[in-house]
Amino acid sequence: MLNLSIVLEDSARENPDRTALVFGELRLPYSLVDTVANQVANLLVSRGIGKGDKVALACPNLPYFPFVYFGILKAGATVVPLNVLLQSREITYHLEDSEAKALFCFEGSPELPLGERGKAGFEGAANTEHFFVLPATPFATESEYGETIWAALDGVSGEFQTVQTSADDTAVILYTSGTTGQPKGAELSHQNMLMNAMVSDEMFPRAEGGDAYLAVLPLFHSFGQTVIMNAGFRRRGTIVLMPRFEPGPALELMRKENVTLFAGVPTMYWGMLTKIHADGDEVPTSLRVAVAGGASSPVEVLKDFETTFGVGILEGYGLSETSPVASFNQPGKPSKAGSIGTPIWGVEMKLIDGEWNTVEGEGPGEIAIRGHNVMKGYYNRPEATAEVMNDGWFRTGDIATRDADGYYAIIDRAKDMIIRGGFNVYPRELEEVLMTHPEVSLAAVVGVAHDSHGEEVKAYIIRTPGATVTEEQLVAWCKENMAAYKYPRIVEFRDALPMTATGKILKRELR
Repeated sequence: MLNLSIVLEDSARENPDRTALVFGELRLPYSLVDTVANQVANLLVSRGIGKGDKVALACPNLPYFPFVYFGILKAGATVVPLNVLLQSREITYHLEDSEAKALFCFEGSPELPLGERGKAGFEGAANTEHFFVLPATPFATESEYGETIWAALDGVSGEFQTVQTSADDTAVILYTSGTTGQPKGAELSHQNMLMNAMVSDEMFPRAEGGDAYLAVLPLFHSFGQTVIMNAGFRRRGTIVLMPRFEPGPALELMRKENVTLFAGVPTMYWGMLTKIHADGDEVPTSLRVAVAGGASSPVEVLKDFETTFGVGILEGYGLSETSPVASFNQPGKPSKAGSIGTPIWGVEMKLIDGEWNTVEGEGPGEIAIRGHNVMKGYYNRPEATAEVMNDGWFRTGDIATRDADGYYAIIDRAKDMIIRGGFNVYPRELEEVLMTHPEVSLAAVVGVAHDSHGEEVKAYIIRTPGATVTEEQLVAWCKENMAAYKYPRIVEFRDALPMTATGKILKRELR
């Protein structure tokens, strides 16, 4: 018997009155979160949903997310978290591909019409039988989109005996854009998810008076789910929910709620630093651990953060397919800026070539991973699974080097690499150099089609406030600071760059 819901149940049993969730003025104790999750489990069972069934959840960082997530797990079913930015057609695709029996969907807001999209997506999926609305108004029992969760839970018992699941049963199906084609669902077992939450929790020392985590990474994404929600619940911490990242309000919440642990993507750190330097926002003093992942942090941002906050950013690495954490700059070992650290406990990493041969020494090579964190496979996709799995090893599509101490450093996604005139150009390396220019605030480098070179190197730049550098000046500066085959011949200034819901820069929209 192993069920991921134990991270909530144990904490609710041991510390029922401790605050589990903070959302605006709401402060919800562990006992309440567990009780509502039990009600959700009872509701699912009453509608004929149980062990092995899939249930989709489309919801931003609101208390509903853990209520429903753990309710689904308690019922022995599998959670299918959906990105809240999906359009109706994409929601239908995910429901059909995962064979979901039900969808819990946030009602949404004028800025994010999720209820409308979710309802249309549900109607397009013939085999999804149940649609539950998570209303925008707390405890509302009616919604234009259908049955609300509060109406459905009326009179339902808050006691539930968690269904027995085994370590290898599927707990979560996480959809990943992958490198090509339609999104695929990575099947992660209870053991995958629980071990990853445990190792993530054990990695960081606990605060004397208890920890507070700022949850601004989307919980529907593996990073927020494992490192913030599941690890945070396991250590009986308080999860401060923030549905949308904005630098000012994030800093304010950190100060107000004495946040001790923050996990974010590099653009979030960049945003907070920009806010502090430009508007003189006060630096929170409670922060003890800062974790980054999702993309490589520019070294300039790492330096600036440590100087400003007095806390170094620990960079880690992982993918949806690895639950997600695979390696980390771990406390107690020297931290190396610009590296993704060493494999976490119980996980092995190596470098391979295109034919799965091991690459010795420092590489470069493609990272392959083996351990308790590697997915069972892509749901209903044996061919796609066979392409990335070999004898327990999972190939990541990320190119890295490894130093003498065993620390890995990502050079780039294999697919982001630019081939200019037969030379391999790694955009990340150029972005690092560009960000050392005093008038460059953020940089994204991509390859664009070129008649004679195959690809040409182009840089998109957000300038620092008040900067006057021109495209010609920046190209000339690059020419002096980078090899002739590498430097960007084209520079375009932008006020903003397209980003995913998790804050990664969308290179494909820039190409």
